[in-house]
Amino acid sequence: MTRLKIDVDYLVGQLKALLSINSPTGYTDTIVRYVTEELEKLGLEPELTRRGAIRTVVRGGRRLGARAIITHLDTLGAQVKFVQENGRLELVPIGNWSARFAEGARVTLYSEKGSYRGTILPLKSSGHTFDDEVDTAPVGWQHVELRIDAMTWSRADTLGLGIDVGDFVAIDPQPEFLDNGFIASRHLDDKAGVAIALAALEALMRGDAVLPVDTHWLFTIAEEVGVGAASIVTPEIASMVTIDNGTTAPRQNSSEFGVTIAMADQAGPFDYHLTKKLVDLCREEDIRYQKDIFRYYRSDSASAIEAGHDVRTALIAFGVDSSHGYERIHVHALRSVAELTTAYVVSPVEIERDVEEVSDLEGFTEQPTEPADQPRKKRKLPEPLSIPQK
Repeated sequence: MTRLKIDVDYLVGQLKALLSINSPTGYTDTIVRYVTEELEKLGLEPELTRRGAIRTVVRGGRRLGARAIITHLDTLGAQVKFVQENGRLELVPIGNWSARFAEGARVTLYSEKGSYRGTILPLKSSGHTFDDEVDTAPVGWQHVELRIDAMTWSRADTLGLGIDVGDFVAIDPQPEFLDNGFIASRHLDDKAGVAIALAALEALMRGDAVLPVDTHWLFTIAEEVGVGAASIVTPEIASMVTIDNGTTAPRQNSSEFGVTIAMADQAGPFDYHLTKKLVDLCREEDIRYQKDIFRYYRSDSASAIEAGHDVRTALIAFGVDSSHGYERIHVHALRSVAELTTAYVVSPVEIERDVEEVSDLEGFTEQPTEPADQPRKKRKLPEPLSIPQK
C-alpha cells in the first residue's frame, strides 16, 4: 500500500483557523459554517443536521458496510449561572474541566446584545488585599467569578448591558506554534482532531484515492457534554473510528509522538477486530504507535454505542499533555494520525459479513484462543553449593 502524503502545512493552517473560532458546546454555529465551507472547497457535498452536526460522504466501491471517521467541533467553556450584586458573574462549566485552569483566563461572553470581553478570577485575587489568602483559597467553580470589561459595578448595571443567566462564555485558546513542532493551546481537544480529518480528506481528494466502501466523515457538536455521535450515525455505517486526544500523563502509555491507539475507555473495550486492524496498519505502513487505556475518558464512540448503534468502534489519538487544561501536542502526532486515517479508509474490507446489519453465523469473526507458541530454551541449572570442609 502506498502511503498518501499529508500536507502538514495545510493541517497546521487548519488548526490555526479552527482555534481562532470560539465553539463551546451550545455555541457552535460559526465553526459549523467554517468547516462546511472548507469541505465544499475540497469538492465535497456536506449536509447538516438540524442543530449543525456535519456529514459528508466520500464514495467508495459500495454503499453498505460503510466506514466513518468522526471528530467533534465543540470545546469546553462556561455559562453564566448568576449575576452577582457586585456586577460580576458566577459561572458553571460546560464539559468536565477544573476551575483551576479557568483562573486567569481571558474570555468572550456572548449575550443577546453582543459580545463582551472579560477575565475569570478567584474571588480573592489581589495579593495586596488578601495577602496569603490568595494562595490558600479553595479551588472550584463556586470560588471564581467573571469580571466583565465594561462599565458595571452592580447587578443592575450588568443586567442593563443585556447580560443574563445562561449566556455562553468562550475561553481564549492562547495558542503558540513553536518552530520545534510543539503546539501549546487550549481546545486542542478536539480541534486538532478536526484539522487531522480535514488534512486526511485533502490528501484523499488530491490523490484521487479509490475507496473499497463509502466513508462518512462526521463532525459532531456536543461531544464535551456526552451527546456526540448519538444521532448522526446512519444504518449503513458498520465501523467508526474516532479521532480525539490521548492523555499523556504519569502511568499512561500515550505519547505526543506517533499514534496512540486506545484499547478501552470508561465505557469499556473498543472493538477487538477494528482496533487490531489499525495496529496492523501502523506496522505495515511504518507509523509509530503505542496503545493506551483511558479510565476517566469517553468519546463520540461511547455516545454512539450508548445510543444503540450497532457499529464497531475504535479511537486513534494524538497524545496531549495536560488534557482539558492548557494543552500541548506535537505535529509529529498530528501527521501520524492523519497517515493512519488515510491508510485505513483505503484499506481492504476484511469482515464482509458487516455489510448486513443482522445475519447468521457464516463469516462471523473469530478471536484467537489457542495457547501462545513459546520458544523453548534450555535452562542452565545452578551449580551445587560448595560446603566448606572444617
